Amino acid sequence: MHGLVAEMPQRDHYQYVAQREGRIDRGCLMHEKVIYLDFDGVLHPDEAYQNAKGRVFLRDTGKLFEHASVLVEQLAPYPDLGIVLSTSWIRIKSYSWVCRHLPNGLRERVVGATWHSRFKRDYDETLWWRDASRHRQIKRDVQRRMPTSWLAIDDDLDGWPENEMDHVVFCDPESALGNERTQQALFKCLKSRFGQHQDAS
Repeated sequence: MHGLVAEMPQRDHYQYVAQREGRIDRGCLMHEKVIYLDFDGVLHPDEAYQNAKGRVFLRDTGKLFEHASVLVEQLAPYPDLGIVLSTSWIRIKSYSWVCRHLPNGLRERVVGATWHSRFKRDYDETLWWRDASRHRQIKRDVQRRMPTSWLAIDDDLDGWPENEMDHVVFCDPESALGNERTQQALFKCLKSRFGQHQDAS
């Protein structure tokens, strides 16, 4: 919930700029089905930290990305699903750093992030990101990206309205995706949100 306690350009940002300038067809941005993926409390237990040398580690037991294989397996029947990174790691480290350290099976699905480095140069954006809930961050990206279907996986439900709870799979910050009930909930939500899954064999 707390997130990690900063760049390689992102494809989606340049698509939006081109769209506003009329250089590409808006329709090409509307086909994606995406997962908004948090890290802390999802792929591993919450409470990830960065030391003075820039090394990221978990304060308590467990290891980074220890539950990534769970997500890789659950997403396997949905090859057209992209991942948008909604983790605070992007702001603390960088988009390229985060992508490099994602395990295989997730890294190649990444199509962008809710945060972009250009926001650091905009005072109003800095203020907005300081106060915005995870839900607001994701919804703003949804309005830009216009995916046909989307689902968030997060351990932070702050600000999520009741009528959008079917768009988020909540993870317990301590057990993350290692929790069997959470795995079952994710399986059901993926099937409900993205349709009948394909045989991954």
